[in-house]
Amino acid sequence: MENTLCIIKPDAVKNGFIEEINEKIKESGIKITKSKRLTLDRVIAEKFYAEHSERPFYGELVDFMTSGDCVIQVLEGDDVVSKYRELMGATNPAEADEGTLRKSFATSLGENAVHGSDSLQSAEREIAIMHDLF
Repeated sequence: MENTLCIIKPDAVKNGFIEEINEKIKESGIKITKSKRLTLDRVIAEKFYAEHSERPFYGELVDFMTSGDCVIQVLEGDDVVSKYRELMGATNPAEADEGTLRKSFATSLGENAVHGSDSLQSAEREIAIMHDLF
């Protein structure tokens, strides 16, 4: 079994999509093993997105991720990293396939509803950063 990190981002929480997103996750055969709703602390958000710190969108990303409640979750399943990334869809919701989370619930490239780890190594790092929040 693999684990991956899922974040239901502030835009999706604000728009009331938590239950619908989690239903789609469960319907895909992925198990939610930990879940907590909270507002991310700026220090945690900066650490979490540190790999993007040199990119022009970093400040805006951190501001967005700390702007309201989000739901931090650990997901479990066989090949869960790739299965969840497929379920999320393309980063840009305009390019995402029908039925994916981002096509269904995202409002823009910047407010794209959900986050998922992009590899097992990223999942381990991201879950470790969020571990104390559960």
